[in-house]
Amino acid sequence: MKTDMGLPHDNMVGDRANIPHHVAIIMDGNGRWAKKRGLPRTAGHKAGAETFRTIAGHCRDLGMDYFTVYAFSTENWKRPAEEVEAIMGLLEKYLIDSVNEMEEDRIRLKFFGDTSVLTPRLQELIRRTDEIAERLPGCFHANVYVNYVGRVEILRAARALAASGG
Repeated sequence: MKTDMGLPHDNMVGDRANIPHHVAIIMDGNGRWAKKRGLPRTAGHKAGAETFRTIAGHCRDLGMDYFTVYAFSTENWKRPAEEVEAIMGLLEKYLIDSVNEMEEDRIRLKFFGDTSVLTPRLQELIRRTDEIAERLPGCFHANVYVNYVGRVEILRAARALAASGG
């Protein structure tokens, strides 16, 4: 049996040893993708958000434990205001959908980074995803980094690795 994208369902995957436990990507190039196609940059961001949803679903279906996306760094605030506003609007729409689908889809959606600068509405939606995630132990984890600083994240990861003895 195949999913709509031609990937095997998790009960059809033969060798779990070859499936990574965690995949992380940095969302980059959505605006350039749209521009190449004669579309507004915001169309690229929308396509990128849908791609995140698709990849997260496939990672879950394949039996991975974690999928992390670095979606919006602190540097992205320097973009034109209308572009930032469009990205934040996409985030809000995605969060509203997620709040309604997380439990059914068995996906724990967690946000990382400095969310204190986001709108109160976005902060409330993130709080709600946190509450739902707490009710889903042992489920697939989708992590989203927003308003993050790459160097800080590299330092945090190196410290965590050193503390684990790895």
